[in-house]
Amino acid sequence: MQDALRVTIEQIVYFHDYLIIVIAIILSVVGYFLIFVLITKTYSRRIVADHLVERVWTILPIVVLIFLVYPSIYLLYLIDESRVEFLCTLKVIGHQWYWSYKIDGLLNIEIDSYIDADSSVRLIDVDNRVVIPAQEYIRALITSADVLHSWALPALGVKIDAIPGRLNQFVFIVIMHSIIHGQCREICGVNHSFIPIVLEVVRLKDLLY
Repeated sequence: MQDALRVTIEQIVYFHDYLIIVIAIILSVVGYFLIFVLITKTYSRRIVADHLVERVWTILPIVVLIFLVYPSIYLLYLIDESRVEFLCTLKVIGHQWYWSYKIDGLLNIEIDSYIDADSSVRLIDVDNRVVIPAQEYIRALITSADVLHSWALPALGVKIDAIPGRLNQFVFIVIMHSIIHGQCREICGVNHSFIPIVLEVVRLKDLLY
């Protein structure tokens, strides 16, 4: 996974690591008993018929699920759109095969962002980067001018479909200055691999002056 640049994706990574630990424990316990039976040839109908064993393998999964419920619900509420005051609106329009951006409420900039074929970073750099402020809430509105696209930035935990005739919205905040790379994640034609996304995150005062 890429380094997290948003609180939500940080929590997703923590939850992923937590799940891996739980899965490893389950696999270890089940694997131990399976190998034990296969090697020792120990098998008893009394064990299978024992009601205590049935209770254990019914209650134990319930306990495991209880330990997974709280972080899952917490993440769902965290991912849900926050009712916050955003500094500006970033309008994103997908095209075959480039992105158009317009920033309202801050600098009122409108640019087209094409892949930079001459860049030393192959296939993931663009000629016009979108510059946004760090540690400020930004609303993004995503749509498409032709076919289905998907505006995806793994470092932010974002994958928003760009659908013709429909606006998808989310509010995000980037926690540090950085350059964020992403790509279209919806097959949109022969040049689907050649419409990267690049956000450059700077201090607000540097952006204004």
